[in-house]
Amino acid sequence: MLSYRHIYHAGNHADILKHLTVSQICRHLIKKEAPFFYLDTHAGIGQYSLNSEQAQKNKEFHSGIARLLKEENLPEPLEGLLDIVRDMNPTDTLEYYPGSPKIVDYYVRQKDKLHLCELHPNDYPLLAALFPNKRKANVVKDNGFAAVKAMLPPPQKRGFVLMDPPYEVKKDYQYVVQALEEGYKRFPQGTYAIWYPVLNRQQANELLKSVKATHIRNVLLLELCIRNTEQERGMAGSGMIIVNPPWTLEKEAKEFLPVLSKLLAEDNEADFQVTWITPE
Repeated sequence: MLSYRHIYHAGNHADILKHLTVSQICRHLIKKEAPFFYLDTHAGIGQYSLNSEQAQKNKEFHSGIARLLKEENLPEPLEGLLDIVRDMNPTDTLEYYPGSPKIVDYYVRQKDKLHLCELHPNDYPLLAALFPNKRKANVVKDNGFAAVKAMLPPPQKRGFVLMDPPYEVKKDYQYVVQALEEGYKRFPQGTYAIWYPVLNRQQANELLKSVKATHIRNVLLLELCIRNTEQERGMAGSGMIIVNPPWTLEKEAKEFLPVLSKLLAEDNEADFQVTWITPE
């Protein structure tokens, strides 16, 4: 099944949490001179036109990134993400929103390497056109979960793997944990970030239990819910599971998640959590 197109949801609350996390991990990686490797298992098209028919259908960016751009005096990590968005939109009109490959591209140096996977037949060509330089980014029409096994460990010996499947197939919940175990076995010093939706509390908790059952250490959880998780259908929130996070990320998240929870809330049950699934 390949019906999911992220452009319908670009710039929403889940994107903000995901891309904040990606941005902060990249900031940490470039503090060292040594090159790093980035693997994106479900890269999408890389950047999104918010004027497109698909993005305009539900206009999820209106209650997400557009709302944040109107705010002032935000925590520094949030301002960093907004700077990337502003760079893509030099006028006052919000026309484009970056996907995770474009966020990473903002930070990478000539010595760093990207490996971007996208299986959707309509999205892959757009991603490949956005990253034509194969020395910088290897764009493949491939199963991203399989790439975790195939591409690790990287020759750079430092790396970051982002896994954010659409979960339109229920088995994605199993595949993402299996891929984490495979990757960690080959590359235990790497940083891994798994995005997941909060469609209901039980389903999200089952995934967190599965990650804990791997016995992988040093796993941080960031979660943001903008409304009650049980009363309405649809995505009430999302979370990021980070293995080997930057040592500053827990503190940063405790500053930016309360702000996001307040600014993006849809009811008075909006909430967030910053906790360790398994400590170091």
